[in-house]
Formats: sequence, C-alpha cells, structure tokens
Amino acid sequence: MTITTAGRTAMEAKVKERLHRLVEQIPEGEVHTAERFLEYLAVDPVLRSLMNAPEDDEPVTPEEEEAVREALEDVAAGRMHSIEEVKQELGL
Repeated sequence: MTITTAGRTAMEAKVKERLHRLVEQIPEGEVHTAERFLEYLAVDPVLRSLMNAPEDDEPVTPEEEEAVREALEDVAAGRMHSIEEVKQELGL
C-alpha cells in the first residue's frame, strides 16, 4: 500500500489534532514536563544528537593543561582580541 503525499499530509493533520487534544488533557502539574519534551522533539536533529552525546571522558593531557594555563594568563594580562577586531583584521 502506497500512501500519497496528500494522504500523508491528511494523516499528519489528524495526528496533530490528536496531539492538541492530548495537550488539553495534561494535568496541571505535568504541563512543564510536557513542554520540555515537545521542545526536545522539535529541536534540530543534529543539535539533539549533540545534546545526547556522551560526556568526553578522556583525560586531559599535560599539554592541554599548559595550553589552558597560558590562555588564562593571556586573558588576565589583556593579551587578547575581540571577535570584532579579528574580523576587521581579516577583512570579514
């Protein structure tokens, strides 16, 4: 059985109508939970996969620690440029 585009659109419209009815039936104490879940479903799939990606559990290397220390020293000493300055310097 092949579903046409018009048939698929009609089916989706019915599902959305059902969702609207279900939203009206959500108990007051669960409204925010439902909102967060629907927002999660509406998020861009790439962003959703990033949100669900496992936390980086690789140990920080001594080189990375040194790079962070140097960067923080540069920030503290004012040795940095704003993104606007960098864009201007690069002609962007």
